[in-house]
Amino acid sequence: MITFCGTNKSRPDGQRFDRRSMTAASFVLCLAPVITAKWICRSLLGLACVAQLHGESARVATPPAGKLYHGFYWGGVGTDRHDPTEHDVTPEDVARYEQTIGKQTAWIYFSNNWFESRKFPVAMCSWIRDLKKIPYVRLMLRSSVDQKHSEKAFSLQKIIAGDFDVDLRAWARDAKSFGSPILIEWGTEPNGNWFSWNGKWNGGAKEGPARYIAAYRHIVDLMRTGGADNLIWVWHVNWLDEPERKWNRFENYFPGENYCDWVGLSAYGPTTPTTRDGTESFRFKMREAYPRLTKIAPGKPIIIAEFGCDLHNRRADAARWAKSALEDLFSNRWPAITGLCWWNEGWQNDDRKKHDTDMIVLHDVDLTGVFQEEFARNADKIQESAIISPR
Repeated sequence: MITFCGTNKSRPDGQRFDRRSMTAASFVLCLAPVITAKWICRSLLGLACVAQLHGESARVATPPAGKLYHGFYWGGVGTDRHDPTEHDVTPEDVARYEQTIGKQTAWIYFSNNWFESRKFPVAMCSWIRDLKKIPYVRLMLRSSVDQKHSEKAFSLQKIIAGDFDVDLRAWARDAKSFGSPILIEWGTEPNGNWFSWNGKWNGGAKEGPARYIAAYRHIVDLMRTGGADNLIWVWHVNWLDEPERKWNRFENYFPGENYCDWVGLSAYGPTTPTTRDGTESFRFKMREAYPRLTKIAPGKPIIIAEFGCDLHNRRADAARWAKSALEDLFSNRWPAITGLCWWNEGWQNDDRKKHDTDMIVLHDVDLTGVFQEEFARNADKIQESAIISPR
């Protein structure tokens, strides 16, 4: 949902009259002037809200101190015939999740894969907005969802050289026309060698991080020059630098404070049933990453853009891992944190079914219970509707 600064309602039409003690005639006669006045006021307020929502100067404000936004990602389950494309979410998925968990979500997180289309995803952003939520777009200039390889079609050098400027400008024009605020990231988790924009695949220690920064700034500059001021840029890194080399520290990929509005962090437990590492607690991961983030980007809102844990890993119980993470997040242990989003997805890792990853909250009774209990216990600490205010 979306809340506008200056009103405590998510919609401008919320009040009702008590008709029980009045006849229809007396009700109409007594309240006709009031109804007319209220209708005019509501109409004006509605127009103002729509103008603000669609205005180029609108932004997503951080939630009040001590509160967190709750985002939603849904990738579904991979099969022999279908790999999750990271944009498989539907309004029905959103409704089912929210009804089960008992809380509304503020944003919907999904990927815009350029191997499928280079166009702005207006249809998807529109139904998300219709649900009164914020679209959160992963701008993924890549040739496939396969990982750990260099990128030929959408390389950093080609981005920097301007090979995709026409497409990026068209994307920016459509984003501007869309009007309302959009969270957006490009170059997700650059300090992880699974993505092709990591330094390993782009000249290594000497050139890799610098190329990433140049490509990042090129994209942002193009979008801003195109007038897409409704885009809120999120610089999103992984908690652990992989490889763990000094040149690959996420600080070396920071594009500068003027090139990101928010900071995002991924912090996962084990992501497959057979993974041996990554079993450390969420708190352990935050102890490593949080001080570094607040040092390089002081004052920037930080969201846990992705976190999760496989349901069937024997070395880490997903429900206990999540419970500890949520307890710490709601405790305000890390004051700069302003939101969280669990990665609800399952995928195949090899030909053996028992090796398939499943991190979907609703697939496990215990994990579902943890989310329900923690969200109910901390209901006053969840900002369900996105707060829209002037930039």
